[in-house]
Amino acid sequence: MDKIDKSRFGWVGPDPEHQEGISRPSITYWRDAMNRLVKNRVALVCLCIIVLLILGCAILPAVSPFSGREQHLTEGNASFFTPCTDTRYEGQGHVHIFGTDRLGRDMWTRLFDGGRVSLMIAFSAVFVNLIIGIIYGGISGYYGGAVDNIMMRIVEIVNGIPYLIVVVLLMMVLPQGIFTMVVAYATVGWTGMARLVRGQALALKNQEFVVAAEAMGAKPSRIIARHLLPNALSVIIINVTLAVPSAIFTEAFLSYIGLGVPVPHSSWGILAQDGSQVFQVYPEKLWIPAIAISITMLSFNLLGDGLRDAFDPRLRR
Repeated sequence: MDKIDKSRFGWVGPDPEHQEGISRPSITYWRDAMNRLVKNRVALVCLCIIVLLILGCAILPAVSPFSGREQHLTEGNASFFTPCTDTRYEGQGHVHIFGTDRLGRDMWTRLFDGGRVSLMIAFSAVFVNLIIGIIYGGISGYYGGAVDNIMMRIVEIVNGIPYLIVVVLLMMVLPQGIFTMVVAYATVGWTGMARLVRGQALALKNQEFVVAAEAMGAKPSRIIARHLLPNALSVIIINVTLAVPSAIFTEAFLSYIGLGVPVPHSSWGILAQDGSQVFQVYPEKLWIPAIAISITMLSFNLLGDGLRDAFDPRLRR
């Protein structure tokens, strides 16, 4: 019988030369999440809109030739791109880009000035909720048992108090203003963050790195701050991003019904309230703040969805 040449055969098992090789480059969790976020065009567009809006609210009222409280009584309810005819600005060529309100105040300046107030209230309230929720939820989730049971019952009691009632009660005690709105929102708004952090702490406290930290004698405060919270940071960031539009809408609603920012301050809710009074004759006075609120809330919501997709490791390919 003729022998078969062994060169006609090939090895079909694992390649010993490449079996220890890395099939894909090593990458950290945060870098991988950022790479996937960059590929999400909708989230990037929304992020750019938010950044431009924040910069506009911070810069444009300062560089505008008009102030938000300055009245031009002879130019009340002017339309878009109306030249300023006030004698104080004669010959300077200034234009009311979005027109004026019933008192002749420049709508362009008031829109971004009001946006600054609305965003400041929203960010401040969410920041306070973030701090309270992280501390409260971290302690409740880490200790568990009777401590967790008592703390969660307190959360349920606080969560059952309507926000509007808290605002009305605080308005009777504190002066109406930005500080009162932040305090009212923070009084009942931290429960959602506390529940979220508590759930993450319950899921992480039995992991090996937490057990190792406890075996090395780490204090509970150090374990919560250095091990539990950093591993729950992605979920916290997503929740904060989605909480900002809710705070903006709440501020606009309270200002619209007269429980928000007092006169002469402006906010998007106050602009909407003023525009609703002349809506049948000048509908653009209401559409301008309504569109600003809608674009801001939509951008934050879509950015939050993009962050949720980026931070989910199950979507990695």
